Amino acid sequence: MNTFPPLRLLSTFEALSRYGSMRDAAARLNVTQPAVSQAIKQLEDHVGVTLIDRSVRPSRLTEEGELLARAVREGLGRISATLEDIRAMQANAERQITVACTLGVATYWLMPRLSGFYEDHPDITVNVQAPATDLPVLVPGVDVALRYGTGGWREGRSEKLFAEVVCPVGAPDLIARLLAEDTNLDAAPLIHVRSPHNQHWAGWEDYLTARGITRPRSGGQSFNNYVQAMQAVIDGRGLMLGWRSITERAVNDGSLQEWPDGALDLGTAYYVSTTASPSQDAKLFVDWLKAAA
Repeated sequence: MNTFPPLRLLSTFEALSRYGSMRDAAARLNVTQPAVSQAIKQLEDHVGVTLIDRSVRPSRLTEEGELLARAVREGLGRISATLEDIRAMQANAERQITVACTLGVATYWLMPRLSGFYEDHPDITVNVQAPATDLPVLVPGVDVALRYGTGGWREGRSEKLFAEVVCPVGAPDLIARLLAEDTNLDAAPLIHVRSPHNQHWAGWEDYLTARGITRPRSGGQSFNNYVQAMQAVIDGRGLMLGWRSITERAVNDGSLQEWPDGALDLGTAYYVSTTASPSQDAKLFVDWLKAAA
């Protein structure tokens, strides 16, 4: 036996639960009141419980009826919203591109600049995805990927956007205090970004080793994404490794300050990757990215 009742019965039940009476539900559905009553009885027979308490006037939903009403309302709402999304996608299918990048790049580099693309191409919609992994890939449905590393990815075609430099950053008041106290990076409070999904990014241990700095311990607060860590740094709770493409705006507006002489080139860069046969809109977006970079 199919345990899922016919959608017609569920939609009738949802109308009854919404409008409170069989008369009003019938009027909304443009059917007769007996048709509503019959549909509710069929639904009760299907699920095997009483959904309407008919012993009181006006009748009301039983406890089981309330549970089902909430589930049906949520389910039909999601179906309706999804249909609207599908219609919108269909209407703009030829003028949409999807870009995958890390949450940090999306928040601090791409989104603040995206209005410039819309000024030149108001008829193209850019959908931005920030997957959990720190290395976005060109999966089906993704037209462009912004990736950090040394290049050499096999899928699609990749072009270098700009070289990246890493430098410790912190709140100006914190850096001023540390320097006044003659506290160096071997003892300064550190903030880490650590996650199983960000293996391609250098951490404090990598940076300190490359600079030849020995630190008795590398403790400090840890966050699993760059956005949370950035807020903690702005709040003055420690220093973090700042990739200039992400921290540049905060440094320019005075929210953050770079550690003096702390810049380090790790030989990495940001690349833009596209499918082997990108759409014309994807090509326009890549051209804009290169100009913005």
